[in-house]
Amino acid sequence: MKLAVFSHKPCWRSPTSPSGFATDGGFPFQIQYLSQLFDETRLLVPIVSEARPVGEIPLWGSNLRIVPLTVRRGAGLASKLSFVPWLVRNGPCLMRELIAADSVHTPIPGDVGTIGMLGAAMLRKPLFVRHCGNWTKPATLAEKFWRWFMERHADRRNVMLATGGASQPPSLRNPNVRWIFSSSLTDEELATYGCPRCYPKDGRVRLVIVARQEPDKGAAMVIRSLPLLASNFPGTEFEIVGDGTAIPSFRTLARQLGVLPRVTFTGKLNHTQVMQRLQEATLFAFPTTSSEGFPKAVLEALATGLPVLATRVSVLPQLLGQGCGVLLEEATPQAVAQGVERVLQSPSEYEAMSRKAVETARQYSLEAWRDEIRRHLEAAWGPLNEKQKAESRKQKLLSP
Repeated sequence: MKLAVFSHKPCWRSPTSPSGFATDGGFPFQIQYLSQLFDETRLLVPIVSEARPVGEIPLWGSNLRIVPLTVRRGAGLASKLSFVPWLVRNGPCLMRELIAADSVHTPIPGDVGTIGMLGAAMLRKPLFVRHCGNWTKPATLAEKFWRWFMERHADRRNVMLATGGASQPPSLRNPNVRWIFSSSLTDEELATYGCPRCYPKDGRVRLVIVARQEPDKGAAMVIRSLPLLASNFPGTEFEIVGDGTAIPSFRTLARQLGVLPRVTFTGKLNHTQVMQRLQEATLFAFPTTSSEGFPKAVLEALATGLPVLATRVSVLPQLLGQGCGVLLEEATPQAVAQGVERVLQSPSEYEAMSRKAVETARQYSLEAWRDEIRRHLEAAWGPLNEKQKAESRKQKLLSP
């Protein structure tokens, strides 16, 4: 079976990549494992002109081919106005790949994924949609449309998965919409990094956050909590990993509060460097008020045995409710400080949280993610590749 993947993820040319292309984040890991399910996978993505070497990860997979698309120009209104010219230029390629594909996968949000989703529905191609944003709180018209489409089209043939998790199903309107978690860690990495922590007896507390640094991700609340932690934990430090528009305001805030020497702005790192930073920390602080799906950075923190302090957003209550961190009722400096003190109130409790963090993370490997998707797709489409088809025919011949 030939799968076509339509994604808005910006990629770039890379001479060191087996496919000739690279990108960043967890996307390339997921494409690598998804491609293992099919005879051939074609990935349609926009190719930016300049490489972004910091955090670069090669795009590669089993019989994976990259189909380059052009990038829409401008931002805001200019980007919207450029959509029609972009579609005219890329339309023939998009349609050609839609027609040639046996099945279509579209990660959304994103305009490329939306086009692939609508095209597959129009051509009646078997469709697999993976909603990677916050499913529970659609705010924009586009978010409401994506949710409506998935609830309308989820059936025995079209597989619709919402990234996240909860005790209740994603949709009360259509039980065929199901949850899927997100991961960027293999079983081998989970075994390598999964070492429970000892309580920081030297009194040095290292808080860390890994995210795209925007105002609603919570780093400002952690900075504001540092003066409140000074009496009980005077050696508290805070490392901010990742870039974003809010970095200048965070620097100004830290300077105004007199805690700038205790705040480290590390910037964007690659996957291995992020994991190293997490291994060196004491606590992952994530008092986000943002719309989250399944934040992989939280899972990576848990994988290193790092207890997590976070707000009750999206799947975080389910992850941390297993005893591997503290959930905040509100995102305030006082709540953050109290949460840190609660995690560190006793060595035995801290170390128990660390052990539970490792146990929790091991449930969410890339292999488990791939196999969960395989089960859904095989139930809808049957065997996904020629090897599986041959095995299925063999079983039928051997059965009485």
